[in-house]
Amino acid sequence: MERKHNKQPKLHIRKGDTVKVLAGNDKGKTGRVQEVFPKENRAVVEGINIVTKHQKPTAGKPEGGIKKTEAPVHISNLMLIDPASGKPTRVGRKRDEKGSLQRYAKKTGEFIK
Repeated sequence: MERKHNKQPKLHIRKGDTVKVLAGNDKGKTGRVQEVFPKENRAVVEGINIVTKHQKPTAGKPEGGIKKTEAPVHISNLMLIDPASGKPTRVGRKRDEKGSLQRYAKKTGEFIK
């Protein structure tokens, strides 16, 4: 019997992280990650990549109207902000005292969360 492997890559960004935007119209802004889509390599960041959606009136929502929401941003355009120093940092993985893999900030060498 053949083993099934997890083809989904581990991402450096998780829900609840604070990130800085590296590229696009919102370059330089920071925000908190609200949702992550690992299969698409995208994340929704609070207050970043705001798009306008026009909603048609329906029986359920007769008002309709124009609604502004956050659209997903590609993970490569985001950089984690180190909770300890407050500066953007690259992320690596290494084993902690218990032997489990943990994310760590490459700038300071400290574990994240």
